[in-house]
Parts: sequence; structure tokens; C-alpha cells
Amino acid sequence: MGEKERLRKNSQFAAVYEHGRTWANELVVLKTLPNGLEWNRYGFVAGKRIGKAVVRNRVKRLLREVVRAAPTKTGWDVVCIARSQAATANYHELGASVARLLHRARILADKSRSEGTTEAE
Repeated sequence: MGEKERLRKNSQFAAVYEHGRTWANELVVLKTLPNGLEWNRYGFVAGKRIGKAVVRNRVKRLLREVVRAAPTKTGWDVVCIARSQAATANYHELGASVARLLHRARILADKSRSEGTTEAE
């Protein structure tokens, strides 16, 4: 995930928190806001309730990898907020959780389009 694909400034996070829409499940809270760009920007939050720094950083790394691997539509700012149960979740559980939220938010791209449809061409 490149530098331009990350939410870094407090003002960027604040805009998503204030104006964005929210979806949640037992592991992750997802906040989204259209950004008008041709790429997505992501931010990852793991509060101190999750655990010490090692645990928080592990959860953020897992979330970053899950989002990187997910086929998404472009033009969104997305903030993934880990809940305390995410500390004990593995990659596949977090992946399924985030995929459900992205689908509910209508950001997850269709698999048929993302995998290429060269058969009909």
C-alpha cells in the first residue's frame, strides 16, 4: 500500500469520522466517505483497549493486508477500526469480517469484473 493510499493526517480521519457512513460487526468498525480521487485511501485504528503495542500493531498489519487483497471499487476513504475481539482473531476471520463490511458498504468490487472477463471478448 503506497503513500498516496494511506490516510495520514488527523484532518483526513476527522472528515471520514464526521461525514462518513459506518458499518460494524463483532471484529471491525468500517467508516467510509467518497474522496473524489481515482484511488482509495485507507486508515487503520487500534485503540489501547485491544492490548499493548505489539498486539495493536499486529492487528493493524493484518487489517492492512486484508484490505490490500480485497478487490474494491475506487474513490473512497476507508477507516478500519479494530474492536477488542480482533486481538484474538486470525487473518481469515478478519478477512471474512472486513469483506462482509465492504460488501454491505457496496465498496467490494464484483469478482467477475475484477478477475477479468476476457472469455466473452
